[in-house]
Amino acid sequence: MNKRRKQIIKENEISMMYTFSLGKIPQKVLIEGKRKDLPVVISLHGGPGTPVPFSAGCRGLFPMFTDHFIMVYWDQLGCGINNRELKPQFCVEAFTEMTIDLIAEIRKLFPDNKLILFGMSWGSVLALKALQKAWKDVDATVIWGQVLRKLLLNDEVYKTLEINGLSHKKMQKIRAITPEHFRESDMRLLTGSIRRYTDGYSNKKGLRAPIGSIICGLLTSPDYQLKDFKAIMINAAAADAHLWTELLQMDLTNELSAVKVPYYILQGDTDIVTSTSDIVKAVASSGNSFLSCRIVKDSGHIPGKEGMDAVYETLVTAAKA
Repeated sequence: MNKRRKQIIKENEISMMYTFSLGKIPQKVLIEGKRKDLPVVISLHGGPGTPVPFSAGCRGLFPMFTDHFIMVYWDQLGCGINNRELKPQFCVEAFTEMTIDLIAEIRKLFPDNKLILFGMSWGSVLALKALQKAWKDVDATVIWGQVLRKLLLNDEVYKTLEINGLSHKKMQKIRAITPEHFRESDMRLLTGSIRRYTDGYSNKKGLRAPIGSIICGLLTSPDYQLKDFKAIMINAAAADAHLWTELLQMDLTNELSAVKVPYYILQGDTDIVTSTSDIVKAVASSGNSFLSCRIVKDSGHIPGKEGMDAVYETLVTAAKA
């Protein structure tokens, strides 16, 4: 760990790994911020099972955020520092209850601070579902890549792949995939095709986020062991077929239109994974003044530099509102 990172950690009023009972299971959560009176941001990562860029191994890595917010980094059960086998009962509802428990624990620690949820992709599912019960404890929500309906398996994905030259044979295989019988090989085929043939995941025109420095930072984390780092990429949550079956069949249109706190959605302009065009239509037709959507140029489902800058700016806006 370099001197600058050590100095950042030293200067933070709060930089501590807590253990909370989430869903009746002890889980580690890192909380870090320059001052204890700052707005709190609970980060709900994507995946399932992808705790990046914000994870429990990020102590001292993001002063841009921790100088202005108290960041709550939770590696969700089944990945990262909280990796473990997931039994069939660990469904979307179980992860939602863990999220609600985390909100309650953070409220106990910071009863007077503004509290913001920040969800990415799969994390947007947890944020939206948790708000149904815990909205009174949340002041605002910021989302990158809102999951809505027909995730991955939809006409926009099919048409974009066809237009960009995916072979007829592979298209037949993709169109034959169903949520009920979704397999790991289906995931590899789908995501690999979208990455290779489209800008759905990462926009080639956009500036890249500093992934190399983040990976290096996680490898030298004072909180991660090597097994925790490995569990960012290979873990129980990412391989859980039951979770993916639920996720692919989900339709959150009604839940989104009924939110009761300011809900800021950020979408990459070429995101077809969580369809940007679908989100724009859903927000426009909702009639809900709490909902807003901002399109980030030259961005896909995975935020690059422009995306992370937009996240920071929107968190600042949410904190001031």
